[in-house]
Amino acid sequence: MTTGAQVPAKESVTETATVSLSALPPQAQSTHAKILAGGPFPYDKDGIVFGNRERRLPVKARGYYREYTVKTPGERSRGPRRLVCGGTPATQPEVCFYTDDHYASFRRVTTP
Repeated sequence: MTTGAQVPAKESVTETATVSLSALPPQAQSTHAKILAGGPFPYDKDGIVFGNRERRLPVKARGYYREYTVKTPGERSRGPRRLVCGGTPATQPEVCFYTDDHYASFRRVTTP
């Protein structure tokens, strides 16, 4: 048993997996526009700190990432789709990642 040893981060696909903002569903594009505008957001949990506990995104200080719901048509709950953006201020994120499977995988969003 080792003490103080860190568990290595899981292999991340974010280094190679990217998606253009224009290729995302219209709901994701709308959510991204709301992030840049500072809201308003439809869900109370939009804008909360994303912990990145599974380390699927590049490791940053706590509070760097914030998560936002991307509405899923026909879904009564928040659904599985999210944009997770990092940087300060929140209205000018350095990077955003999209997940459509509730954090199981991410793609880095590229913008023109």
